[in-house]
Amino acid sequence: MPMSIEGRPDTERSIATILAALDAGVTLIDTADAYHIHADEVGHNEMLIAQALAQWNGDASQVLVATKGGSQRPGDGSWTHNGDPAYIKQAAEASLKRLGVDAIGLYQHHRPDPKVPYADTIGALRDLLDEGKIRMAGISNADPDQIRQAQEVLGGRLASVQNQYSPAFRSSEPELRLCDEMGIAFLPWSPLGGISRAGDVGDRFAGFGEVGRAHGVSPQQVTLAWMLAKSPRVIPIPGASRPESILDSARAADLTLTPDELLDLG
Repeated sequence: MPMSIEGRPDTERSIATILAALDAGVTLIDTADAYHIHADEVGHNEMLIAQALAQWNGDASQVLVATKGGSQRPGDGSWTHNGDPAYIKQAAEASLKRLGVDAIGLYQHHRPDPKVPYADTIGALRDLLDEGKIRMAGISNADPDQIRQAQEVLGGRLASVQNQYSPAFRSSEPELRLCDEMGIAFLPWSPLGGISRAGDVGDRFAGFGEVGRAHGVSPQQVTLAWMLAKSPRVIPIPGASRPESILDSARAADLTLTPDELLDLG
C-alpha cells in the first residue's frame, strides 16, 4: 500500500522493493485494487506487482498474490465501500486482468458494507470460487460473527482473515483466536502500527525495543517475530516502500524469542 497511496515513492524504488522481497524468499504479496490516489488509476498497486513479477528471475508461480475488492477511492482522499455482489464480481475480473493471471490466488473482501447484507457480499466470493476465477477466498476487517458467517456461506472454504493487529491495536485477538481454532490464516495488517508509526514502534513500546537490543535486531523484527509466535496461522503483512525495510522485516522469520520474552511482550 505505501507504494501507491499518498506519499508514494517512484516506480523504480517500488519495483526494487518488490524484487528484494522476492529474492529474500517472500512468497506472499498483499495488495488491493483501492491502493491508489487518483480516481483514474484504480489498481495502481496491482499493476506494480505484476510488473515486478514479470521482471523477476525466479519462479513467479510459487508466489501467492492476494488482492482485495470492495473498497474504493473516489480521488478526494476518502475511502468508500461497495459490497454489492455484482460490483465484487466486476472488481475481481478487473483485478484478474491487471495481475495478468488465469485465476487470482487469494481474493479478499476488503471491508463490510453496511448497506449490503454480508451474506450476499460473501456469496459473490463463493461464486468466484465456483467459477474458478479465484483459487482462495478471504475476508478483511471482520468480526467473529462475520468470520463464522463467511465460513458458512463459502461452504467451509474461507482461507484467511485480514484484520488490523499490532502492539498498539490488540482488539482483534478474539478474531485471531477464532481463526486459530478454525484453521484459517490470520493476516495482521499494519502490524508495525501503520505507515507513519512503524519507525518508532520501539520507542512507543519499550519492551520491543529492549528485546531488539538484546538480540541485536530492530524492534520491528521483534514485533513481527512476536506475532509469528502467537500461532502458526499468523502471517503478518508489513508494508514497505524501501528494499531495506522489507529485508529487515523478512528476517523476522528467523528470529526466535524466548518464552520469557514472549510473556513480557504479552
